[in-house]
Amino acid sequence: MINQRWLLLPAALFLFSCASVADREGGAIRVVKRVDLDRYIGRWYEIARLPNSFEKGLVCTTATYSIKKNGKIGVVNEGRKGSSEGRSSRATGTAWVVDPEEPGKLKVTFFWPFASDYWIIALDSEEYRYAMVAGSDKKYLWILSREPVMDGRLYDELVESARMMGFETDLLYKVPQVCD
Repeated sequence: MINQRWLLLPAALFLFSCASVADREGGAIRVVKRVDLDRYIGRWYEIARLPNSFEKGLVCTTATYSIKKNGKIGVVNEGRKGSSEGRSSRATGTAWVVDPEEPGKLKVTFFWPFASDYWIIALDSEEYRYAMVAGSDKKYLWILSREPVMDGRLYDELVESARMMGFETDLLYKVPQVCD
């Protein structure tokens, strides 16, 4: 079983409605100003990510969000080890908006009491078809889509936006999504 932290993912968002916040390296990560959680819930496919230890070797990765009775967000991150036929890996957690005035900044936990930042730094504000999610320190980045394949031009725009924010986009791993 993979480390429970692996789904800070989902993964999260950009281009529209962004605010600036300073990160630890002195750059700026723009966080979306508006998020309609009712529209954000559902399944997201991980298109690309910065390498991390808790998703090492995973393909066919998805993040599925739901609204819990207590108003928090249920998180289920799934993937397969090595190939679409590989062993299934699953992590469940809870996310919540830290401050209603900054709905793009969430926390997520897969193992209480430890929580990590889940910042939505890009979001398709029209149809919620894509998102980009990051941690507050630029070590974590995910590009997410409602479909397992993303338009190449949109992908390039998201990567360029992340690069401009100081993420090491040359290290992005495009996640194979040819899955059963």
